[in-house]
Amino acid sequence: MDSISQAVLGAAVQGALLGKVQGRRALLYGAALGTLPDLDVFVRYADPVSSMTYHRGFSHSVFVLTALAALMTWLVRRRWPHAAYSTGRFFTAVWLVLITHVLLDAFTVYGTQMFWPLAPTPESWAAIFIIDPVYTVPLLLAVLMALAIGLAGKGGGVLVGALVFSTAYLGFGLGGRLLAEQRVGEALRAVPMPLNTLVWRVIALGPGGQQIEAVSSLFDREAPEWVRLPPQSDVRHVLKGVPLYERLRWFTGDWLRLDVIGDALVVSDLRMGIAGQYTFRFQMAQCDASTGHWQVVTPSAWPSVRPG
Repeated sequence: MDSISQAVLGAAVQGALLGKVQGRRALLYGAALGTLPDLDVFVRYADPVSSMTYHRGFSHSVFVLTALAALMTWLVRRRWPHAAYSTGRFFTAVWLVLITHVLLDAFTVYGTQMFWPLAPTPESWAAIFIIDPVYTVPLLLAVLMALAIGLAGKGGGVLVGALVFSTAYLGFGLGGRLLAEQRVGEALRAVPMPLNTLVWRVIALGPGGQQIEAVSSLFDREAPEWVRLPPQSDVRHVLKGVPLYERLRWFTGDWLRLDVIGDALVVSDLRMGIAGQYTFRFQMAQCDASTGHWQVVTPSAWPSVRPG
């Protein structure tokens, strides 16, 4: 999820739990703590596939963040042993600020490695787009109101109300995804369209990598119209066993498309974007024009729309 959403979520959680003791500072502490897991974006990797698949890794692990919450609690209680909150309450607040960041990310389609260093396919519940004003704006307004009027009175109640609404909205998004999948068939992948949870893009993969897409709305009364995309290039053998390709398959749950574009073999993540304009595309091999043999290359980003 975007950084603003994570910051206001963290502020709302800490303000609701510790606002009566910490006052307005709870909102600032929660906002800073709520964005802490995303500091892994400053880690530099050698190629864009690594950057994509290692993001939301160790810094989003429930094990790492639980240990971090315990360490922070110990340090704060050691520094301020007579603070007007119990050790358990402080730990709960810090832990929830960190863990709700991870859970919110898991509600998007990108993928969140919640159980690092264990290696199941990253959690990707695809219930909400990475930027959704309906989720973020009520939290933002509640935090601003709490800053203005304080948290001793109505400010805390406003934060709790915004948290209840935002949580219910996530449930609505998850229900919308399940309904979209049910409407168009079994074993499909539905993801929210940008900035809303009312219109869904549904992807189906058939035998031999055949790809079909449809758009479904909660307001539709008729079956969705399917669009059949051109067959994928039959070149998966070129990348078989290549570590970064296998890691990409793991990270996306194998929702990938391979296309030969000129002399380049391009791998696309089907989960984000629209047909032909996917958010994450990588050149991972190149064909030698003289021999016709493929050579695996260090992955590089491929534009969503090829110039010309």
